[in-house]
Amino acid sequence: MSRPLPPLRPAARRLSPRSILLLAAAALVAAAAAPVAAQEPSFPLGAKRILFLGDSITHAGTYVALIEAQLRAHRIEPLPDIINLGLSSETCSGLSEPGHPFPRPDVHERLERALEQLDPDVVVACYGMNDGIYHPFSEERFAAYRAGIDRLIERVEAHGAKLILLTPPPFDSGPLRAGGQLRPADADEFAYFAIYENYDDVLARYADWSLAQRDRVAMTIDLRRPILDWLETRRRDDPAATVAPDGIHPNDQGHRLIARAILDAWGLTDEIEVPSEALAALRRRNAILHDAYLSQVGHRRPDVPQGLPVDEARRQAEAIDRELAERFAPR
Repeated sequence: MSRPLPPLRPAARRLSPRSILLLAAAALVAAAAAPVAAQEPSFPLGAKRILFLGDSITHAGTYVALIEAQLRAHRIEPLPDIINLGLSSETCSGLSEPGHPFPRPDVHERLERALEQLDPDVVVACYGMNDGIYHPFSEERFAAYRAGIDRLIERVEAHGAKLILLTPPPFDSGPLRAGGQLRPADADEFAYFAIYENYDDVLARYADWSLAQRDRVAMTIDLRRPILDWLETRRRDDPAATVAPDGIHPNDQGHRLIARAILDAWGLTDEIEVPSEALAALRRRNAILHDAYLSQVGHRRPDVPQGLPVDEARRQAEAIDRELAERFAPR
């Protein structure tokens, strides 16, 4: 017995132009009324803990505080726990110039302890300024820098964290050249107080190599270009303009340029004005935690003040957090 044929479908009715417009309007209204799923913060803003490592430029804490201020101003939720563990004089190469008053600390001496104790899921590292030890370029010193970054990449990855690699900022010879504090390539001695006159050429090679590691790390960020561009523009009117009065350590403008380069790379391109009182409170909070965690993790640099026990530092930080919550509250 044969199966009955399915019923014929009614012919589709052609809609009038007015009906199409009405349906489209209804669809737009429905879409607007539908709940919108909250977007997850993009990398690395969704991190639980971001650890900053570096030399005296990071130790100063200014650019780190400026970054956190913008995260708070943009109301990133949940806010990553940001810890600055920068250490003055540090290298990633293990090198130290003969004229330095003590062997420069090497980040690898404390890196494993920092990763184990602080358990970051993102590490931001800025090395290079000290790693050329203020000498003319040499393949041997360059190889030591590359090996140090290689070890940093391997150990951070082995911990399960993601690494963001910053280039060293430029060395500004301008302020020192006028004072005769630079040395030619054939000088007998080079050190942080007797710097090779073209030391920035050395840092440029280190920075180029660092940027070339973009496929090995989560992100690379160029700090040189924004600073060099700012200097080029500003020196058209003021030849003495600088962001590093001693050639090495950024002033407030230099730290702002560093912070902006990082924030741009992280997708926070809109600058929100932060009141100076709020920024001062945030810097005070971060300095308390920096000193506490630096002491807890341990290091080999002499003449660094002992920080508070971490529990006490956290209590003081929480008190400042309550003040910051009011200062960063939407108006």
